[in-house]
Parts: sequence; C-alpha cells; structure tokens
Amino acid sequence: MIIALAPMEGVIDSILRELLTKEGGIDQCTTEFIRVTDRPLPDHIFLRYCPELRHGGRTKSGVPVYVQLLGSRPEFLALNAARAAELGALGIDLNFGCPAKTVNRHDGGATLLKDPPRIFNIVSAVRQIVPASIPVTAKVRLGFADQSLSVEIAQAAADGGASVLTVHARTRNEGYEPPAHWEAIARMRSAIRIPVVANGDIWSPADYLECQRQSGCRDIALGRPVLACPNLPLMLKSVSPLAPLRWDQVLAEWLNPFLHSCAQQVSDAFALARGKQWLRQLTRQYPEAVDAFARARSASTLVDFTSRLAD
Repeated sequence: MIIALAPMEGVIDSILRELLTKEGGIDQCTTEFIRVTDRPLPDHIFLRYCPELRHGGRTKSGVPVYVQLLGSRPEFLALNAARAAELGALGIDLNFGCPAKTVNRHDGGATLLKDPPRIFNIVSAVRQIVPASIPVTAKVRLGFADQSLSVEIAQAAADGGASVLTVHARTRNEGYEPPAHWEAIARMRSAIRIPVVANGDIWSPADYLECQRQSGCRDIALGRPVLACPNLPLMLKSVSPLAPLRWDQVLAEWLNPFLHSCAQQVSDAFALARGKQWLRQLTRQYPEAVDAFARARSASTLVDFTSRLAD
C-alpha cells in the first residue's frame, strides 16, 4: 500500500508536511497547487511552495515531494514543469480537481473536466518536456456536474502520459459533501493501464477496506482525514489494530510542535491562524477538540490560544 499526503490549498504546507511525515506511514507528498498563467514563474515561487527543493526534493524524513501545477495553457504548464524539474522536483502533479469557484472561473482546476481532450493536451505537453525519469501524475475528480465523462477523463490523462492517476471520488459540484463514490473509481480504473490512487472520505481502517473493495485501489491519498487523526497512516499500515492517539498525545506531539514551528518559521499570527484551522479538523475525531475549539476560537494571540488549549 502507498499512502500519499494529498495537497490542500492553504492547509498542508511544508511545515505540516514535515510534521506529518516524521512519524512514518506517508510515502509521498504533493505541494499546494502553483498557479500557472501565461509566463514562466521565477524560481522563488517554486521554492516558496516547495522549500524541500533545497534538500533534494524530500522532507527531512526522506519522503518525496511532488510539485503540483494548476492552469489551462499546455505550453506554459510544460515550461514551468520543466523548470521545476531543473530545480530538483522529484515529480510533477497536474491539478484537474480543484473545485474552487475562483479557480474554475479562471479556467483552472476542475473546469477542465468538462473537456477531456484538454486534459490530454496538457498532460502530453508536460510529459514531453519533463525528463523521462521524473513522474508526471494527474489529480482529477469524477467529473464536473456529473460522472458522464469519468472514463474519458481517465483515458485522457493516461493517454497523455500520466504515470499515476489520483481520483477524488466526487464531482466538482459535489465539493466535499458525503458520500464519496468509490465504486465510480473502479470504472475509471478498468479503462486504463496506469496505477490509480483513491481519494475521498477514507477516515478509518474500515473506510479503507470498503474503499478498496469498491474501487479496487490499494493505494490511497489522504487529506482531511490525516488532519483529523494524525496517526491514521500508521493505523492503516499496522499489522495489528492500532488505536488513534489520545488527545493529550495529539496536543503534546502534534499540535503544540506545529504551533512552535509556525511561529518560529513565519510568525505568531500565522501560527494562530493555522492552529485554529487544524484544531477545527481535529473536532471530527476528538470530542476534546470540540471543547478546545469552543474555548480557543476567539483567542487573538498565540499565547492566549495555547493557554486555552491547556484549560
């Protein structure tokens, strides 16, 4: 089983990637998307989204980090993919799944699911220019408004030269609302000959087994679930049943170190905002987080926030 850490814009940055990969269980990460329009991007943009490029393209724990690009113009996506590869990216991921209205209005992300030939053209252009030793992967959804083009979407990515296809098991219009349609991934998987990674609503070992049964996928990508239960990757890979971390462990080993790193590397204000963000995700798994979020959500300083967490 391969477990990838799915990118989440404005959530999973290099600080969180480092913390989440340190404990093991995660095999690959992808950056937040880098928006490509009609020009080559300066190197500092790639390094801002993927500072791991300064260290061989891996987290300190040795987990490879792929650079994700989002856009609609094949020539400029190819040009920027080539530059990312020159800077040391270990893989290039192409985002055809972002459901954000602002992104879609500007002809990016999931809007391309309406026209599979455009997906083919983008993947093909990037694959042709990026060295063969560097994987080019694609992230898609089941479709835009419905699933009618799901097979064509998968075939477009595979025929364009993608080495792996990650499928979020919802349409763009479904956003993140349950349920995830794992059975639909199976139809896409049967139409292509490249590995398919399942994504969406895998919150527990039981969910993983059911997703595997319905989709046929052994490999998965986790986003929100790993924020709600930080040791979920290890739980999924453990031979014997492994319980979620206790709340005191989450605070001591995950949330507090994360706040410290954010404050040290960026600012107290950044740490406060990201701390509230992660605490909200933890409320799905931990009743204690519900109480902590109620206490701490109105904190205006990092010191106040951490003191309310300890109450």
